[in-house]
Amino acid sequence: MVLNKITPKELYEKMKQENVTLLDVRAEEKYKAYHLEGSNIESLNIPKTHILNHTFDAKTDSLPQGKEIIVACTTGNSAARCAAVLSKKEFNATVLVGGITAWKEFIRNK
Repeated sequence: MVLNKITPKELYEKMKQENVTLLDVRAEEKYKAYHLEGSNIESLNIPKTHILNHTFDAKTDSLPQGKEIIVACTTGNSAARCAAVLSKKEFNATVLVGGITAWKEFIRNK
């Protein structure tokens, strides 16, 4: 399965033009400490364990069907695994390349 990917720069440009749904799959504590925010970001947090163990079905109502969902984690590895699970459930999942770490680096250097 080929996953859609988006770089931090592409995400930054996209956020300037349209609303973005971002699913952060890190643990709740990490999410609360730092997550992407902005007027064009709908930020959701479903920890990766819920997605990978398929125990998130009760929460899928919060995930938009038919709309791109950008999946992020710390470095991108867990996000890719979660995006694969979501794609099999017919969600339009895209992985943030390099995760939150790459995002912070991009913002720091832009």
